[in-house]
Amino acid sequence: METISEKLSDMASLAEAFCGLIDKNRKQANGSWLEELYALLPRLHSAVTELNAFGSSQLPDSDVDLDERFDLYSRLRQALGKRDSYWLEFDASPDQIHMSGSLADDLTDIYFDLQHGLRLLDEAWPQRAAQAWQRSYQMHWGQHLVDAERHLYALKVRDQLGRNGSPARQ
Repeated sequence: METISEKLSDMASLAEAFCGLIDKNRKQANGSWLEELYALLPRLHSAVTELNAFGSSQLPDSDVDLDERFDLYSRLRQALGKRDSYWLEFDASPDQIHMSGSLADDLTDIYFDLQHGLRLLDEAWPQRAAQAWQRSYQMHWGQHLVDAERHLYALKVRDQLGRNGSPARQ
């Protein structure tokens, strides 16, 4: 049986892997990064849901620099090119039949929420890190994670995860 500390360790490793992948892409566009992300996101999703053993308490909010957030979003959007945008369908009302999503926005929001938990871990607050990840997942980045997984799946089945987003030639 896996202990809470093992679950937290798994979550921290996956958060570091995700943030490292995004940071690596910030510095140099690598054609395989979306393939790596495609494989990583379901594991991250599983790890954060395993943190349900932790209770919740009032936690300090993340103090994200909005310029830094916009810079990352802009770089990711440029790297993704035509693979960034996707359509969402809602049943809510006729005026919201189609809405557009952005993979760059999803990845940016996930990145900064995961970074907040990693900072708490660095400050030797593992319980708070787990609570922050769980709470922010439920309130914010969980939807971004699901949307990113869905969009990456669609790109994968169309063979568009490669460097330029074009299907591979046979």
